[in-house]
Amino acid sequence: MKTTASPPPAPLPSPPCGAPQAARPSALIVAHGSPADPEPQEAWLAALAVRVAMWCPGWTVRAATLAADGALARALAGLDRPVIYPFFMAEGWFTRTNLPKKLAAAGGEGLRQLPAFGHDPEMPALLARAARDGAAAHGITPEGATLILAAHGSQVSRASATITEEMAASLRREAGFAAVVTGYVEEAPFLADAARGISGPAICLPFFATRAGHVAQDVPEALAEAGFTGTLLPAIGEHSDAARLIADALQAAPALQMAPA
Repeated sequence: MKTTASPPPAPLPSPPCGAPQAARPSALIVAHGSPADPEPQEAWLAALAVRVAMWCPGWTVRAATLAADGALARALAGLDRPVIYPFFMAEGWFTRTNLPKKLAAAGGEGLRQLPAFGHDPEMPALLARAARDGAAAHGITPEGATLILAAHGSQVSRASATITEEMAASLRREAGFAAVVTGYVEEAPFLADAARGISGPAICLPFFATRAGHVAQDVPEALAEAGFTGTLLPAIGEHSDAARLIADALQAAPALQMAPA
C-alpha cells in the first residue's frame, strides 16, 4: 500500500476582503485534538489559523483543541465575542453539547457557533477536487478507479455516517470515479471490509479534519489488513484549500456584521 501523500494543489492568491468597520472581527477554530498527545495538534491547528487569517487581513483568528488543558481559555482571552468555527466533520454530541459546555466553562458562553467543517456547502466540491487531484498525482485515471471515503463512524450516533454517506453520494455524481465506497473506523461497513477485494486502481480519501490517531494509525492499519494496494491520501482537513473554505464561512457569517455586545 502506498501511503505517500499526494502534493496538494497550489492555493489561489489571497483575495482582498476588508474587515467590517464597526469592529475588528475575530474567530476561534476549535478541534477535538489528541488527549494522549495534545501539543502536536495544538501546533498544527494554530498554523491553520494563521493560514485562515491570511485570507482576510484585519481579522484575529485563533485556534484551540478540546484535548489541551486550558487551551480554550487562553485562546478566548482578549477576544471580543469571537465566532466559533468547529473543525469537526459531523454535527453531533461534541459540537452541540460538549463544545458549548467547554466554551461556557472557559468564559465563552453564548458565542455564535458556525456549522461543522464537514457540513460546509463547499465540502463536496473540495472532496471531489482532492480525490481527482490525488488520483492524477499518482497516475490514476478516475474513470477506471475506485474511491474509498474513509470516516470515523460511531456505534452510538448516526451523525458521522449520515454526513459521510451524503458526501459519498455527491462524489458518485460529480467526481467521475468508477465506484465510490465508504468504510468506517468504528462501525460497519468497517474500512477493512470495504477495502477488501477491491481490484484495480484505487485511492482512499480520509474524511477527517486532522491527521491524528485515526488517520495516522487506524486507517492505514485497516487498509493493510484488507490487503489494499492503492494510494492513501491525506485527510481532507489537511488540504491546502481548507483554510480558504473556513475563511469564506467566517466572512459569510451574519454575526460578523453585528456590533459587539
